[in-house]
Amino acid sequence: MYPSNTNEYQKYSPPMMRTAPSNQFDATGIPVGSTNQFYSNTVPSAMEIQSRTPVPWSTGLCGCLEDVPNCCMTCWCPCVTFGRIAEIIDRGSTTCATGGALYCLILCVAGCSCLYSCFYRSKLRRQYTLRADPCLDCLVHCCCEGCALCQEYRELKIRGFDLFIGWHGNLEKQTEGVTTLPPSVEGGMSR
Repeated sequence: MYPSNTNEYQKYSPPMMRTAPSNQFDATGIPVGSTNQFYSNTVPSAMEIQSRTPVPWSTGLCGCLEDVPNCCMTCWCPCVTFGRIAEIIDRGSTTCATGGALYCLILCVAGCSCLYSCFYRSKLRRQYTLRADPCLDCLVHCCCEGCALCQEYRELKIRGFDLFIGWHGNLEKQTEGVTTLPPSVEGGMSR
């Protein structure tokens, strides 16, 4: 009626009752081999901590006239600028047209597209470890939407992205000179 072998008992016991080998899980229940941005079983080195220290933006918030064509585009059609920024920040999972259309829809229906665009500013800051200057992201977008979009556009441009060609165009541009050779095939069967 009762299994005599303890392994047999563990096989039929509820999952919470099972015990795992001590080298596979730690006290949190997360496998030790897996790490992510929220959990790591190692102490970060001084170099890693220094690399996560927020850096200033490449240009100021009110430097809109440093890129006059983008300033004009953002002034008359901010949905295009936002769409280009969203495509790069989302690494191609959101197209320029989709991001711009959502921005425009939220602007027309609710009148507060700044609440949508501030999330992308936060994503950009996390990706490049940028400071929250001059204040919180939502405040920057609510008070200076156009300037914030221009600043984000310039930041990505300075970091080497051509926002006009989108994420996939930038990937193709990066791998332009790289050629891959087919694997070498050895001779046929021999005895």
